[in-house]
Amino acid sequence: MDRSEELANVSNNVKVFFEDPFWIGIFERISDGKMSVCKVTFGAEPKDYEVKDFILKNYTRLRFSPAVAAAVKEQTPNPKRMQREVRRQLQNTGIGTKAQQALKLQQEQFKTERKTFSREQKEAEKQRQFELKQQKKKEKHRGR
Repeated sequence: MDRSEELANVSNNVKVFFEDPFWIGIFERISDGKMSVCKVTFGAEPKDYEVKDFILKNYTRLRFSPAVAAAVKEQTPNPKRMQREVRRQLQNTGIGTKAQQALKLQQEQFKTERKTFSREQKEAEKQRQFELKQQKKKEKHRGR
């Protein structure tokens, strides 16, 4: 097995969290179904770039624990995200004939016009109701 195949099965993970009174970093390395970990104490809360610099400078010096067999689960994509992507791809196929495309475009235009018209009507009705309330409030105030 050559070096490129060997590196293909390695994944690294870093978790930084607060454990009173210090910030702790847990480095996980999963290679060929075996996991080894290393704990690093940061002290003050590290910024993202500080963690990145630490990894770049000190990763080779980290002392990982002996490898333990770990169940490596494949990351499955979120089902809702997958469904959205499928829907987008199906919508991109388009409609066959030019006439159908023109009708679809016309339908979309009417839809947007209808939406804007109904929105304006709702806003006008809200404004009318508001003005009625204000008028009633003034009449009550005047004692009528």
